[in-house]
Amino acid sequence: MSRTVIRGGLVVTASDEIHADVLIEDGRIVALAASGTPAAEAWTAERTIDATGKYVIPGGVDAHTHMELPFGGTFASDSFETGTRAAAWGGTTTIVDFAVQSVGRSLREGLDAWNAKADGQCAIDYAFHMIVSDVNNETLKEMDLLVEEGVTSFKQFMAYPGVFYSDDGQILRAMQRSAENGGLIMMHAENGIAIDVLVEQALARGETDPRYHGEVRKALLEAEATHRAIKLAQVAGAPLYVVHVSAQEAVAELARARDEGLNVFGETCPQYLFLSTDNLAEPDFEGAKYVCSTPLRPKEHQAALWRGLRTNDLQVVSTDHCPFCFVGQKELGRGDFSQIPNGLPGVENRMDLLHQAVVDGHISRRRWIEIACATPARMFGLYPKKGTIAPGADADVVIYDPHAEQIISAETHHMNVDYSAYEGRRVTGRVETVLSRGEPVITEREFTGRAGHGVYTPRSTCQYLN
Repeated sequence: MSRTVIRGGLVVTASDEIHADVLIEDGRIVALAASGTPAAEAWTAERTIDATGKYVIPGGVDAHTHMELPFGGTFASDSFETGTRAAAWGGTTTIVDFAVQSVGRSLREGLDAWNAKADGQCAIDYAFHMIVSDVNNETLKEMDLLVEEGVTSFKQFMAYPGVFYSDDGQILRAMQRSAENGGLIMMHAENGIAIDVLVEQALARGETDPRYHGEVRKALLEAEATHRAIKLAQVAGAPLYVVHVSAQEAVAELARARDEGLNVFGETCPQYLFLSTDNLAEPDFEGAKYVCSTPLRPKEHQAALWRGLRTNDLQVVSTDHCPFCFVGQKELGRGDFSQIPNGLPGVENRMDLLHQAVVDGHISRRRWIEIACATPARMFGLYPKKGTIAPGADADVVIYDPHAEQIISAETHHMNVDYSAYEGRRVTGRVETVLSRGEPVITEREFTGRAGHGVYTPRSTCQYLN
């Protein structure tokens, strides 16, 4: 039996902050006791970690990543091995990635392909959502089987006609099915049909630079699609989770639905909280580094996103980590912004950027843990195994130094991509040590994990449903 004791830290969860020691046995948390008390002092262990002056927090749960995703004739540059290692460096101990159904193929085929990519490669635990690209009678039956197996969420796209796009009828049918089987529909809410018209018109005018990616993907078209997805979910009697919300008008649609008591949830990402169209407009094609969808918005949208996180109209911050190198990948879109692969690197930066938000007064410490650990775990059926520090939980634990300063840079990050979206940004707070199921993956700023430690984790259904 292997035992670890973490002593002297401030344990921060979504609900509590307490100076406590943590006892870990065989990969699980077995007890907490106030530091310095006889109960805590009596614990013995093979490994003792001194967390004095540090936070002891649950490992992050990033519920939106795309490792090795095929997109626009290329592939996301992080493999499951490099991506999960980088996640661990950033204090994330569980990712939920997206398996992709190809049009004309079964859900099972897509899921098997992604299981094969990840198997034996991951440094941390992982699970899958299923991208549904082709709704038909067979697909709908397969959704039931996947829910039973622990793949309990299904992503659909109102964007990308000809690739992932589903029309309203297909969306409605999938939502009706999820209303019956307990699954959760995740929606990329942008009006892709209208956006394609605007893209064509912009290119015809000679507007080819990266900044036009943001200009054609209008905030109003995100809001319209968000509204439509909410109404379709209402008709189907199904819950809805809207991914990567970027526009204040879309937040308003979510807030209205939640005020009506609907089971509607929203996620945003660090890029929308910290970056803006100013980045997309950087000269010499540098703006291509910031091309993602939904796109970055003008700075004034950020206040609405932070407010949404404080008022719980937005519940989760995930990364939508989907990195493409600037050289050779983003450059595919020189002379035509519509050919720039969509996606940003961020899986390593999320926990630190959100801690900076605590320092800056946007959110509280407990809210940091809530939106980055506990709520994503609950939303996607992983709680209390993941997302908290409590007896019975997996020992996914991060020792976090809230005072250390660092400068984010491609020179020092561990993601397999040749630039950082946050290059040169100074942040306060840094991961020091990371345990995944009790095993040290990062030990005092050194990688001590291994590919294959991470295991596939089946999920129960969303834990917020009425």
